[in-house]
Amino acid sequence: MKIMHILLIIVLALSNCGGSQKQSKTTVNPEVYANTITVTELKDMLYTYASDAYEGRKTGEEGQKKAVNFIKAHYVANNIVSPIAEGDYFQEIPADYFNGRVDKASENVIAYIKGAELPDEVVIISAHLDHIGIAGNGAINNGADDDGSGTVGILEIAEAFKEAEKDGFSPKRSVVFLHVTAEEIGLFGSRYYADVEPVFPLKNTVANLNIDMIGRVDAKHEGQANYLYLIGSDRLSKELHAVSDSINKATVNLDFDYTFNAENDPNRFYYRSDHYNFAKHNIPVIFYFNGTHDDYHKPSDTPDKINYGFLETRTRLIFYTAWELANREERVKLD
Repeated sequence: MKIMHILLIIVLALSNCGGSQKQSKTTVNPEVYANTITVTELKDMLYTYASDAYEGRKTGEEGQKKAVNFIKAHYVANNIVSPIAEGDYFQEIPADYFNGRVDKASENVIAYIKGAELPDEVVIISAHLDHIGIAGNGAINNGADDDGSGTVGILEIAEAFKEAEKDGFSPKRSVVFLHVTAEEIGLFGSRYYADVEPVFPLKNTVANLNIDMIGRVDAKHEGQANYLYLIGSDRLSKELHAVSDSINKATVNLDFDYTFNAENDPNRFYYRSDHYNFAKHNIPVIFYFNGTHDDYHKPSDTPDKINYGFLETRTRLIFYTAWELANREERVKLD
């Protein structure tokens, strides 16, 4: 067993010491479940999700409806339940909520693994399911990286947690898989969840791990080792930042780039993805991002251009981080 994995087990042992049920979790090596996240499954799903059949997944349109049903079908097939109601994975959002940006209703998709000890405390993993639809010339904006990569990443993470649950290792806290709509037109889906209809009380939300584009390489990192931009990890909780960094070093050891986390970042990415609607409610967040590229918001953002090896490792990192946040003794502290 690699040293870094031994260290991770020690971390989990320290964070779960206590009664007999807690001690049993010290024997769990999350690497077993992280390894269920594979290039093959990510690729198979993304080639469907970012195909022309989904017509660019524009909010409210037929392609977006295919997208939500694809996501729901994955959860049903893997017996991962919804916290809304039995068999009901859709959080409906009326058309008038979108302030005229679109004229059709849409929906978030929500599933979860219920916590065994603190089920009312939740870790939310989010990604947006929509994209920008069909271009004026009829070309389809497939959105493979934006945010097909985050969508299939969450599906694989959910499957990994489910495998652990089937083996008798339910997380201490609940882990929520939140696929939000209407990000591209103004973060409406996440805003609806956070401001209007939080399925779980915001005061019980430990953290939000938001995934928006993790399948490509930007110009700055071409030819370099696997990396990831992290945004927001230290804005509200220095402890979350420390946990994130230590888990990364103990597991996949990506090169974390905090360039876009700077307060004066002219791109203002901290305010431009769905984590922000949690952060504004003082919920600690991490935004995972590979940076922009020449295919951003173009029909050329296609599945064949994804670096699936990088996507696999990045997805495993987010799983490891969620595992730690869900199973540690105390929830991460808000500064």
